Amino acid sequence: MNRRVLLSSLTLLLALTAASAQDKAATKPKLPAGQLPRLPEGVKVVRELPYAPGGHERHKLDIYTPENLAPGVKLPLVVWVHGGGWQNGSKNACPALWLVPRGFAVASINYRLSSHATYPAQLEDCKAALRWLRAHGAAHGIDGARIGVWGSSAGGHLVALLGVTGDVKDFDRGENLGVSSAVQAVCDFFGPTDFLQMSKFPSTIPHDSPTSPESKLIGGAIQEHKDKVARANPITFVSKGDAPFLILHGDKDPLVPIHQSELLEAALKQAGVAVTLVKLAGAGHGGQPFNAPEQQERVAKFFAQHLKPATK
Repeated sequence: MNRRVLLSSLTLLLALTAASAQDKAATKPKLPAGQLPRLPEGVKVVRELPYAPGGHERHKLDIYTPENLAPGVKLPLVVWVHGGGWQNGSKNACPALWLVPRGFAVASINYRLSSHATYPAQLEDCKAALRWLRAHGAAHGIDGARIGVWGSSAGGHLVALLGVTGDVKDFDRGENLGVSSAVQAVCDFFGPTDFLQMSKFPSTIPHDSPTSPESKLIGGAIQEHKDKVARANPITFVSKGDAPFLILHGDKDPLVPIHQSELLEAALKQAGVAVTLVKLAGAGHGGQPFNAPEQQERVAKFFAQHLKPATK
């Protein structure tokens, strides 16, 4: 290997390592190995529920509800889908638990990573989890008619797909096929959409590389598998009647260019789907700007508007 090739390889490795670290930091609090996050006061959890019996070890979810939930009460549900470049991350670090004291149930799900299976396995898993939650949620105080989804980065990509494929049956696999996997609201934090356009904008990830997170998800270099990339692009499936969207994206995101959310916003608007894109000035790929009280209030109001019945 000559010096130029060696330097190029080292540069690519460093970029991917940094990108993976930033993505995990954006979606997962730092915790000692094996330690679960402390529950907020008044919140209970049921962990490790299998949503695809006999399936992969990642086919598990956790459900969080108020400790004092009265018998027979059913709460609207927000499902958290973790990020991590489709190759890292876990349901255990769920940043949505603050919604429970506000009158929501929260579920946090795992899905197969790109090291386990290529796309559309990840979307199929998310849909299987949604169907399980609809079929079995009543026993946990969940109203299956009122389900929203929320995710960041790779999780944002997957929740966007969930929001636009409620009427697409191709991705429904496994159990509970008689139950809908459609959702009623989508909160997308800086998720990618059109992988083929990502390299046109400044980024610390060489997105077109065969070793990029996007290429690993698809199973080959994205520019050489455009048909597969199209099926992983939420914009491909946008149609009138899709769930309403709230999208937050930092205008200084070094991993996923904000253009990705602008593309999705434009497609949703053109189809007549309700969408709000909030551009956070100076914000990068996650971090404190997205956890600020102002943004939490924005998220809570969005889910309340679309998942809670109007009071008379």
